[in-house]
Parts: sequence; C-alpha cells; structure tokens
Amino acid sequence: MGVRMRFCLLLAIGSLGFVVQSCVAQNAGGASAAPTSSAPPVSVAAADSTTSVKTSEKKGKSKNMGYAGQTTLVVMPATPMLDEEGKQRLDPDGQPMYNPPVKQQRDKKGHPLFDDQGKPVFQTATNLGYDEHGKKLHPTKVKEPKMTPVSISRGTFTVDGMIGKAELNYEIANFKYMYMYAPGIGTMVVSNMPFPGAKEQKGAFNDTTLTVAVGEHKLQLASDKRLLGKKPESAYVLVDREFSLPSKYPVVGYGVIMKAPYSWPGGRPNSELAGAFVAPPPIPTNLQPVLLESPCPSGQMRMQIVKKLPGQTAQPEPCVAMPKGMAVPPKSSNGDASTPANGAGIKDR
Repeated sequence: MGVRMRFCLLLAIGSLGFVVQSCVAQNAGGASAAPTSSAPPVSVAAADSTTSVKTSEKKGKSKNMGYAGQTTLVVMPATPMLDEEGKQRLDPDGQPMYNPPVKQQRDKKGHPLFDDQGKPVFQTATNLGYDEHGKKLHPTKVKEPKMTPVSISRGTFTVDGMIGKAELNYEIANFKYMYMYAPGIGTMVVSNMPFPGAKEQKGAFNDTTLTVAVGEHKLQLASDKRLLGKKPESAYVLVDREFSLPSKYPVVGYGVIMKAPYSWPGGRPNSELAGAFVAPPPIPTNLQPVLLESPCPSGQMRMQIVKKLPGQTAQPEPCVAMPKGMAVPPKSSNGDASTPANGAGIKDR
C-alpha cells in the first residue's frame, strides 16, 4: 500500500512539471513572434535643440516684424576745418585739416532714424541717438587741453632798435610758434617750449616783451599787455636763413606750422584810445600790419588756391560755397560709421 502510493505521487509531480514547461515555451514563442510597432527612441538633446531653434526663429521673426526699411547708416563726408578768415586750417606738417564726419542717428530699436519728410536725422554734439541694440549713447567727456593764450595789443616789432612793424594786434587762443622775419637775417621760429632744432635763450619772454638774439642782431616784439607769466621765461629759437618773404620790411606771424612758408595771419584793428589827447599822425604804410579778412558767411569758405605771402599784392579772395560731398555709407559691417581718411586733424591724403 505504501509503495503504490509513492509511485502515484511521483507520477503526478512529473506530469505537472511537463505542463509548466510547455506553457512557458508557448509564452516565449508568442512574445518573439509579436510584430514591433513602436517608433525608435528620440534623443533628449536633439529634441531640446530643435525646440531652441524654433524658439529663436520665432523671436527673430517677431523682432524684425513690421520693419522693412534701411538698415545702413548714412554718413556725411568730412568738411574743411576753417580759421577765422574762412580759410582751411593746416596741421603742423602744413597739410589741410578736416572736421570729423557726421553719422546718422539710430532710434530706440536700433534702426536708422529719419524725420517726417524721410530725411536722415544726424548726430549732434549733445544728441548721439542710440546704438544698434537700442542703448542710449552719451557724449564722451573729453578733458580740454591746457591752453596758452597770448594777447598782443598795440605791439611793435623792432630790429636792432628800428621799428619794422607797429600797431600789431593779435589774439592767440593757444600759442605754439611766433614767426619773426627780418630781411637779410632770416626767419626766427620762436616757442615757449622746446622743439627740434631750436636753441634756448633764457629770459627771452619778459613781461610785455619777447627779445631774441640772432648773431649780432636783436629782434624784439613789445606789447601793451603781458605776453606770458609774471616771471621771465626761456624762449626756444630756430633760425631759418633759407626762407625769405617777398617783403622789404620786417613781418610778424604766428601759428602751429614748423616749416616754411609758415603762417602769417592778419591782425585785428586796434580799438580807439580813450582819453583827452591829441591823436598821433598815421603810421607809414610799410609799418602797418596786414589786417584779417572778414569772415565768410555760413556754408562758405575761401579756397586759397594760391597762398599769398606778406609783401605780395593780390586781390582779396572771395568767399565761395563750401564743397559738399555725397553722403556715403560706412565701411563697417554693423552699419556704424568708421573713422575716415580725412577726419579732424587728419592729413589730406
């Protein structure tokens, strides 16, 4: 009885194991035979990149939406820098000087600014407009250079005690060089600061006089007003014996040029002397200084085709319309004006 029971139990357990194995095999085969319908996996980084590109495109479209106008700034060309007579100024090398070019303003959105009539609105000294990002531009504060003003009133220029010029009247805003010409001696270039080729003469500037010695000759410029400081100061003198003016009489000039033909601007008329006295007789014509020409009207200048030197007779130069160039676009890629070849203080190439 016990043996028969054990046999039946073992047979039942073996049948159960076969059934379990068959079910497992069927399930495995069904899973492998099932068709694949899911899409391939998408990279998270690629999805983020695609989203970023679409977002930037939308922003770009919204930023430029509604504006289809000009994107390049208009830049006016440089204009001649004029002196008080309407003649073009020269730099220390004797080359023409120009004012800086003027750029068109940008609006708050960074676009070129136009007025109601469609004309460009240009920058001014106090209003520069905005940059390409819509940021307000502010004028740069430039420290004014130290100036050396010199005033010569009712001055006389003597050579070895003999009067060569009288009634000199110059208002020099920033003194650089004084030119003292005497026939047979040469041209003296004088400054209160050292410069190449010049030799120091101590105490030459003394209150109301400037006295320089050239060999055995003494040249002196005297004024009713103090020339520089209260104490005597040195002068630095260069003697140019090769350059001569077509004048039989001594001549005085001033300027910033260090080489011939130098600069010989006219003087201003002296004011009438106040007080009760007998007016002196007029001085001889050869002792009278050349006077400044009247300024030109706005927008005009004197072309100065042929430079007139002291001693030469020539008709007064008429004022003519200042040459105007066409507005030109800038060369830089962002539309802002670049520094031109002919800027303020830059030589004419």
